[in-house]
Amino acid sequence: MFKVDTRSRVAIYEQLIEQLKTMMIRNVLQEDEKLPSVRSLAQELTVNPNTIQKAYRELESEGFIYTIPGKGSFVSPLEINSNKDKLHSLRQDIEKTVKEFLFLGGSKDELIQWLNTIED
Repeated sequence: MFKVDTRSRVAIYEQLIEQLKTMMIRNVLQEDEKLPSVRSLAQELTVNPNTIQKAYRELESEGFIYTIPGKGSFVSPLEINSNKDKLHSLRQDIEKTVKEFLFLGGSKDELIQWLNTIED
């Protein structure tokens, strides 16, 4: 279910965060679905449980998951209206990055192709 690259420069907890977000956005993980326990996921990936806990804490602070003490962590329902500020901020970041990409010689067609590959 999850893959971590221990040779990557990206921290393991960040890899997990990105994989979990992708799975939630693509509806692989449904809202209110229970996530693997910290201990079981740590054993499965052979990583320190603190690494998993850090990823779960980050996802919870961003609103992607919620925790019920004694029950576990669950996928939060995606609430479009509550994400307006975050979407606005991301839109500004993307706009800045796209402008830099174009300034450095990237083309609009390359950008569109790249966006199409992300959506798949």
